[in-house]
Amino acid sequence: MLLVIDVGNTNMVFGIYEGDRLAGSFRLKTDVNRTSDEIGLLATQYFEKFGLDTGKVEDVMIASVVPPVMYSLTSAIIKYFNRRPLIIDDGVDPGLPYAVGGDERLGPDRSVACVAALEKYGAPLVVLDFGTATTVDAVSREGAYLGGCITAGVRISTEALFQKTARLPNVELAMPDKVLGCTAVSQIQAGAVMGYIGAMEYLIRRTKQEMGYPEEEIKVVATGGLSRMVADNTDMIDLVDKDLILDGLRLIYRRYREAQK
Repeated sequence: MLLVIDVGNTNMVFGIYEGDRLAGSFRLKTDVNRTSDEIGLLATQYFEKFGLDTGKVEDVMIASVVPPVMYSLTSAIIKYFNRRPLIIDDGVDPGLPYAVGGDERLGPDRSVACVAALEKYGAPLVVLDFGTATTVDAVSREGAYLGGCITAGVRISTEALFQKTARLPNVELAMPDKVLGCTAVSQIQAGAVMGYIGAMEYLIRRTKQEMGYPEEEIKVVATGGLSRMVADNTDMIDLVDKDLILDGLRLIYRRYREAQK
């Protein structure tokens, strides 16, 4: 059994694989003040919920964009699962080739998502991740990284609006019926959600143009918490894969172990 963990700015997503099958997944809030015992106890409780034995975990693979949480998380894995985790970009290369210059590399979550999308859907492709930040990444027909962009996630935008204005409410993220709302809530939803989807459509169009391939060849794959809401309201996203990063960690783990044989 393989345990994979995607550590994001808002949540840590745990996936439990039995072979190629995702036997269960759960989320814990990413909290740098949480102790290793808190993480370990919560994780083992979820294993009990799924009827799984923590003693059967053979390995643990982590991708993290939150360095301050890694000491507690690593300690929890060692104490409660008796395994020292493998960590993307810290001993484990995700294996994504680059077609762009420079020494800077993608964050581990983005490289893992690209690797998974390549394996599952082929290339060329555009990978969207709707997380705390929203990222757009392009992969060439040959499977090499071409570049990408980062923008604020829609939740950050609406929370900033609520925090920085005196009278505007914090609203649920939902697609309104029309742009011209009659209440503050519906107007904020129209501006935030519809405006966000419009911005994503523009970024997708420009990305496809800059990739230089016939548009119909390029698959657009989305993951992350708001991927379904966005995809349901635009025809520019071809596939939604909520487990893309978890599957990517499983694929990279398999390649890593095969390379060691």
